[in-house]
Amino acid sequence: MKKIIIAIDGYSACGKSTTAKRVAEELGYAYIDSGAMYRAVTLYFLDNHVSITNLKEVERALEKINIHFENISGANTTFLNGANVEKQIRKMNVSNHVSEVSTLAVVRHAMVAQQRAMGKRKGVVMDGRDIGTVVFPDAELKVFMTAEMGIRAGRRQLELLEKGQALNLDEIRENLEKRDHIDATREESPLRKADDAVILDTSGITLEEQVQQVVALAKEKMMENA
Repeated sequence: MKKIIIAIDGYSACGKSTTAKRVAEELGYAYIDSGAMYRAVTLYFLDNHVSITNLKEVERALEKINIHFENISGANTTFLNGANVEKQIRKMNVSNHVSEVSTLAVVRHAMVAQQRAMGKRKGVVMDGRDIGTVVFPDAELKVFMTAEMGIRAGRRQLELLEKGQALNLDEIRENLEKRDHIDATREESPLRKADDAVILDTSGITLEEQVQQVVALAKEKMMENA
């Protein structure tokens, strides 16, 4: 069957990354975590005190950033300038600033160019907020994931606890609501559902059910494009 591009967009803590990874494994596709790329840029900016209000400073910083992914013990791992930063980019200080960084047009243009290069040969699953609308508007399969806020906050809390970070639900909900607002109202590549995307509400289904629904949709598209 012909390889396709699978674009998975949606809100934070809806299960996009976990689902995308599993779908990629099932299909033997490459998985590209676009959110991790923006988090890596944010981490670099924070560590190097880059002012996001200074465009020249941002442009100079972007020239020094190299991001790539490696599979380590079955886990997709993010590397920033040769260093494993998978744990650092998931911390709350990065979560609190990533939406502000990702609103910058110069940052998005740089990341979109990298993402398109990564998906050039197809056979990829990529998740984010503008994959089906901006990065790969011609993707054969587009999925838009959503879930109830209470469920999203609970999932993010469990995810952080597994990484040794204890935060209360109110703080997590506040962070998610802030990110939703910034993502949906930003001028550059706002979060929105592509017209031809399939909506997948993950509120009442298991991870395995989400994965199998997307895999089934993908196989249909692969047959259509055979």
